[in-house]
Amino acid sequence: MKQLAVVVPAYNESEGLREFQRRLGLVFDSLDLDCSVLYVDDGSRDDTWDVMESLRTADPRVATLKLSRNFGKELALTAGIDHVDADAVVVIDADLQDQPELIPEFVARWREGYDVVYGTRSNRAGETALKKLTSAAFYRVMEKMSDVPVPRDTGDFRLMSRRVVDALKLLRERQRFMKGLFTWVGFRQTAIVYDRDPRFAGDSKWNYWKLWNFALEGITSFSSFPLRLATYVGFLAALVAFVFGLIVFVKALAFGDPVRGYPSLMVVVLFLGGAQLMALGMIGEYLGRTYVESKQRPLYFVDRHHTAGRKDD
Repeated sequence: MKQLAVVVPAYNESEGLREFQRRLGLVFDSLDLDCSVLYVDDGSRDDTWDVMESLRTADPRVATLKLSRNFGKELALTAGIDHVDADAVVVIDADLQDQPELIPEFVARWREGYDVVYGTRSNRAGETALKKLTSAAFYRVMEKMSDVPVPRDTGDFRLMSRRVVDALKLLRERQRFMKGLFTWVGFRQTAIVYDRDPRFAGDSKWNYWKLWNFALEGITSFSSFPLRLATYVGFLAALVAFVFGLIVFVKALAFGDPVRGYPSLMVVVLFLGGAQLMALGMIGEYLGRTYVESKQRPLYFVDRHHTAGRKDD
């Protein structure tokens, strides 16, 4: 029998895990597959790990993995993928915004020969207009700037075949943007469009500052366009300065117009200084990521790992 593993990274999600497992268990019962789920506790501060362990005790299809601290969702997701062995792997969040009931449809497309089946959101219930606007803008910017365009309005919710999972396990970069990596490995991919539900319980762990840094991570991980943009800005500034200087010289020579002093000088200095600082900031972002990669630190550390069907491991 083919095996299906579901990876669920969680950080302070104890309030909704039991309902998530109830719905996921019903999905497992409807599939003619050997199903299991791996819950990954990303250093939660509440009783998420205790809830995961109670779910494992109640259902032999449940496995648990506890990281030594909070490493962030991208690395928790990586840890989960590293610790599953199945013919197909589904990645889904624990907040029930992505419905587990869609998994059979993902499985059906996988059986048609697709290696990656990802969920594309047609509607995002329970989110503010600003959140929807910034999210849509991010995906469209990534589409234009990245060498490997990330599908629009698509999160981590997806099914991957064994060979896609094996390919992802070979990618050990420290600065990880999983949505880009899912696309970068290639293979045959297709989308399923669905309406995203509001969060079942608790609050989102993503504020706008974290989302901004996440966007920078995605752009700098899969595009060198910001560096080219700095070059273009520098070239344009030099061109404008040359043309402006030529105009001032001609006016002073031909018409005797006095050269403007302090105000115009300050505008030019501030403009060029701002452009230079922006370019240095872009270079610094890439240099910082190179510095982190050069350390070759492990991606994460595991505190405990309990496999499905066993009480202690």
